[in-house]
Amino acid sequence: MHIIKLAVFDMAGTVVNEDNIVYKTLQKAINQRGFQLDLDFVLEHGAGKEKHQAIKDIIAAEIGCFDTEMATSIFEDFKMLLVDAYKNLNVTSYEGVKEMLYALKKSGIKVALNTGYESNTAQLLLDKMKWKLGTEYDVLVTADDVVMGRPNPDMIVEAMMKLNVHDEKFILKAGDSIIDIEEGKNANCGVTIGVTTGAHTRKQLLSANPTYVLDSLAGLNDLIKFM
Repeated sequence: MHIIKLAVFDMAGTVVNEDNIVYKTLQKAINQRGFQLDLDFVLEHGAGKEKHQAIKDIIAAEIGCFDTEMATSIFEDFKMLLVDAYKNLNVTSYEGVKEMLYALKKSGIKVALNTGYESNTAQLLLDKMKWKLGTEYDVLVTADDVVMGRPNPDMIVEAMMKLNVHDEKFILKAGDSIIDIEEGKNANCGVTIGVTTGAHTRKQLLSANPTYVLDSLAGLNDLIKFM
């Protein structure tokens, strides 16, 4: 029986439906330097990570190494391209997710959002959806807030500190990528959940041995009651 006091959700691909625009933009920024990577490759090696680190890992996966200066330059290009990509982008939550968050909070479960995005990008997504601190979520933790990104547990630890939750076994971590599940396990979360709405397939998510894999987070509140 799991008693959940804090649910930590990844953003894009998990609770935020932004049509993979960040990873499509990441793909574009990298390919502008002569690479020919498809989106699946970018998602496989970069999903869920702080985006500068994602660029390094994607390039290393393709050619076996990366040039630090080139990776930094691509990251700067990516940030500029993303501003343009977001100008007319329609960002929504997945069907039923907002209601699920309200139900969790009504039952006394705190809600944290965490993300490999830097804070300005994360806030832009939330502003486009009109999500408010204290309404849809209780704290936002971004890559800017910690030294070590996923799969290190630092963002979950930060959320625990800010929300005064001290026991990891009462925490649920949900995300759409393998690295989300690894992050939850490294934080010793009592429950880890993969969701197939984003970066990785059910088979890929299952390879990380989460507690559950769901096709939608809409029914999570009912699932928690039977854990």
